[in-house]
Amino acid sequence: MSNSWKNKKVAILGWGINGSDAAEFLIEKGADITVFDLKEEEELDFGVIDKSKLKLILGNTYLKKGLKNFDVIFRAPGVYRYLPEIVEAEKRGTIVTSVTDLFFDLCPAKIIGVTGTKGKGTTSTLIYEILKKGGFDIHLAGNIGAPMLRLLPKLKITSWVVLELSSFQLIDMARSPHMAVVLNITEDHMDWHKNREEYVDAKLRIVKFQNPTDYAILNYDFEASRKFAKHTQARVYYFSKDKEVLGSFVKDNEINIDDKSKNVKLGDVNSLLLRGRHNWENVCAASCAAYLAGVRPNIIKDVIFLFRGLEHRLELVREVNGVTYYNDSFSTNPQTALAAINAFEEPLTVILGGFDKGLKYEEIAEGCKSKTNITNVILIGDIADRIKDSLTTTKFAGKIYSLGKSNMKDIVKKCIQITPKGGVVLLSPGSSSFDMFKDYKDRGNQFKTAVSLL
Repeated sequence: MSNSWKNKKVAILGWGINGSDAAEFLIEKGADITVFDLKEEEELDFGVIDKSKLKLILGNTYLKKGLKNFDVIFRAPGVYRYLPEIVEAEKRGTIVTSVTDLFFDLCPAKIIGVTGTKGKGTTSTLIYEILKKGGFDIHLAGNIGAPMLRLLPKLKITSWVVLELSSFQLIDMARSPHMAVVLNITEDHMDWHKNREEYVDAKLRIVKFQNPTDYAILNYDFEASRKFAKHTQARVYYFSKDKEVLGSFVKDNEINIDDKSKNVKLGDVNSLLLRGRHNWENVCAASCAAYLAGVRPNIIKDVIFLFRGLEHRLELVREVNGVTYYNDSFSTNPQTALAAINAFEEPLTVILGGFDKGLKYEEIAEGCKSKTNITNVILIGDIADRIKDSLTTTKFAGKIYSLGKSNMKDIVKKCIQITPKGGVVLLSPGSSSFDMFKDYKDRGNQFKTAVSLL
């Protein structure tokens, strides 16, 4: 893409972090910018950006007149790539791009891209922390960390950037990172993607355009991730919590790195501060990526065994009267909720439910049935009845409490009443938050506040 933006007519489709990042970059380049967003002006945060340099088309009818007469459209990740208005503009010759796409074009540094259905934030941050400890000029961006384009002035050819990349960002990418880390691929965002095939194909782009000097680091334990090896020219390594592979794996509770020439043992998984077998995958993925980037094993070991994880991801809140409370509000699909549930053997009260985004809950119902330590399930939000039906059909033996759209204080109050001493209360909704909360952070923060007041 040309780097000459002066007087180019540019549409920024969707505000937020990506939109403001694009606007800040393009204003400096002299572009003629129009911002399109479903929200009204008072709902948008423009920060330090001078609104007088932007044309605004906002509200429910923001796309009523289409996207005519623009040279370039910058699509925010949350805006579906194949909206009719975008497709029509593209047919007329408009370039459709994104902040991620432009960053790949302009970035002089080596990029480590991380994708998957869940675990991206934890793995990306862990890679960043290991490389930082190893003395690398390392930066964290994407769905986490700094806005991408603002990083560009800081980057050199010797720098490294870790990017957490969602299917929303990857769906129209024609570039792949130097190092691609592919975690679990299950099913998510079926309210955004037209089908599972489109979702997986979007993820596939993280390896599709690699060359033979690049690396693809794939989750061996998930067939969909493992199959990515057939679609890349890169050198392929794997990680696994169950099987010995070329890369990183867990054997006899020991984390290993194996690169054909030697095997390095990093330590016992039971010493990790991150709870849950699913986090073994994230640790192995990060260890493999860091090792291939050139970090010494002793540094990898130091970091992974001190890493406490991210806020709202199986976050220990506190213990009150013998009951321990965990906040896993970032869990927005059944698979992540099931992974969180499997991290505990104590008597468990699980809070499930939220906004219905078209996912299936039979698997989590079967998981709850098979885990005899789950004594109580509290159901909340729009999806509560569907989960209850699944639990009833599977003959779940524990008690089910449907609290609908109760406030978080009342939900936590119920947990106090039903959870025995020595037990755990786990907020891991397995659903989006938008029916009751601003977002997953708001949901998790309300839970933590309610627990802090006990």
